[in-house]
Amino acid sequence: MTSSVAPPVRTAGPTPEPAPARLPLPALAVAALLALPLAAVLGEAAAAPVVADPGGLVRWGILYTRVVHDLAAAVTVGLLVHAAYLVPETTRTNRRIVATRLAGIAAGLWAIAGAAGAVFTMAASIGIPLTDPSFGQQFTTFAWTYQPTRVALVTAGVAAAISLGALVATSRATMAWLSVLAVLGLLPLALAGHAAGATDHSTAVNALAVHLVGVSLWVGGLLALALLRPLLVKGNGAGPADGAADFAATAARYSTLAGWCFGAVALSGLQSALIRIGPLSDLGTRYGALLLVKTAALLLLGYAGWRHRRSLLAGLRAGRTASFVRLVVAELVVMGVAIGTAVALARSAPPVPDTPVEDASPAFALTGYPDPGPLTGDAWFTTWTTEWLWLGVALVAVGLYLTGVRRLRKRGDAWPVHRSIVWVLGWAVFVYATSGAPGVYGRVLFSMHMVMHMVVAMLVPLLLVPAAPILLALRALPSRPDKTWGPRELVLQVVHSRVLKVLANPVVAAALFFFSLAIFYYSPLFELALRTHTGHVLMMVHFLLTGYLFTWVLIGIDPGPKKWPPLMLLVVLFATMSFHAFFGVVMTGSTTLLAPEFFEVIKLPWMTDPLRDQHEAGAIAWGIGEAPTVILTLLVAVGWVRTDRAETVRKDRQADRDGDAELAAYNAHLQELKRRNEGRS
Repeated sequence: MTSSVAPPVRTAGPTPEPAPARLPLPALAVAALLALPLAAVLGEAAAAPVVADPGGLVRWGILYTRVVHDLAAAVTVGLLVHAAYLVPETTRTNRRIVATRLAGIAAGLWAIAGAAGAVFTMAASIGIPLTDPSFGQQFTTFAWTYQPTRVALVTAGVAAAISLGALVATSRATMAWLSVLAVLGLLPLALAGHAAGATDHSTAVNALAVHLVGVSLWVGGLLALALLRPLLVKGNGAGPADGAADFAATAARYSTLAGWCFGAVALSGLQSALIRIGPLSDLGTRYGALLLVKTAALLLLGYAGWRHRRSLLAGLRAGRTASFVRLVVAELVVMGVAIGTAVALARSAPPVPDTPVEDASPAFALTGYPDPGPLTGDAWFTTWTTEWLWLGVALVAVGLYLTGVRRLRKRGDAWPVHRSIVWVLGWAVFVYATSGAPGVYGRVLFSMHMVMHMVVAMLVPLLLVPAAPILLALRALPSRPDKTWGPRELVLQVVHSRVLKVLANPVVAAALFFFSLAIFYYSPLFELALRTHTGHVLMMVHFLLTGYLFTWVLIGIDPGPKKWPPLMLLVVLFATMSFHAFFGVVMTGSTTLLAPEFFEVIKLPWMTDPLRDQHEAGAIAWGIGEAPTVILTLLVAVGWVRTDRAETVRKDRQADRDGDAELAAYNAHLQELKRRNEGRS
């Protein structure tokens, strides 16, 4: 078997290594049991009944089911990620199948714990014990309308679907999709807890979402590595050396993933702490003390990961696993403390109360943001509210791109400078559109919302697509020879997938670009995006992806499905822009206000005519689309010229090689036609 990790080096006198320790199931049990009492004691001491005391069963049940829920979710995510992306596989092994089946069992436990948690949460919120005769009716009536129980039921449903899929999945693609679904299943949890009621709601929810995903991948990945270790060290049938190499390769890949998770958890945790902790004296409160315990656990885990990366991987390649087992046991114990403390934090009141601002303006009540005031000329340059989610996405995208360019140049390969420039510029424009005046005023003004939409969906892709990020990734990322999906293999799977082949059809891409625009504004989705954070995030993702896809099928140079002829692309472009202009004209002349329950309620003192603002939005949709259309037309034409030039060069080279056999054959054909005509006459 080939592996991405070098085989162990043989020496003349190897030091005898004790027999590899078996799966540390006792250590895992100790870690979990350590987390449970800590969560129970600290959380029970911190929690106060919301309405009335529902009884000890409910109080303790919430804590225990939450810890089991979080651990089961983390194990599910970790096992699926290992199965799809980390564990080496050959024709003689079935490790990914075993990992996926274990994930199915863990997902089932996740679903059961989530459903039980919903029951306990409802009992605690209404202050009655489970044995109360009226509890069943109360639960069926209010469980879906109460956000914490609704979130718990949604995640339990997702976990149940993952469990069923994981118990029958056999292909790596299915496992990859299940891992994505498992990560997405964690995100609704960010809408519950303290983040849901924080004054800075969107930042708190974003930070908690990143925190949940980072912790689950980190903890779950380590637990999965421990669970799969006996299967890995057995080797693939070619000998123990291959088992050591496979285990070392898996551990190294997990170590890289854990490093990213550490950064995400640390940064999101810091952001959450800044929201909920006021002056430093608040660290002396119960919430502050729990936060310090969790911070200490995080630092210890970071040190353990650094040590693991620095010193243990070489030993694993040589088959020495005893130190690894000791370190994993220590990390799991610390993770147990961290998880228990996190549960206690979720049950504790933060020093900065999660209560709405008193006497909030209609703008704040509807959007969670204060009224930005009249839109003046200088407001385009001075208005700013940092949207940390989009800023983080932009920074990661720019950092990864420049790292790829640096890797190419380090090995002597060239990469055009202008591609790097337009990539950075595109993300800078995106950040301005989401955090600057378009993003701030776009939450309260229809016209500015349309500016933000047009910039994100049309201008930003026009800068990002020519940067050819897929081509850069395929050139810069290393390949894996052991049948696993690393970043490069994952990119190739997406590029050559049947789904992308359908989506990259210019007609389909154009339909998604235009019809989703019309459906969005003429349906309740528009108001949902204005009122809710989740709707706003999904809207931004949709704008960016559909705009990028449409631009990519027209002028993209990345590998992918076969491109249409330039003439057909121009036809699709002109047809789409015609529909787009028609949409703007219709909105400009409309007499019915869209999203009336939002714009008629918000009643900005400096905006007295919402319908007029809607007409301006239609004019913006019509006008802003013209410049990108002209640029896209020119770029498609330039691509047409280049294609013809390349085809001419190809034919000239072919003629030089075969003595212009094609032209000779054509002339012979003409001569034959001439002879036939002369014979008939």
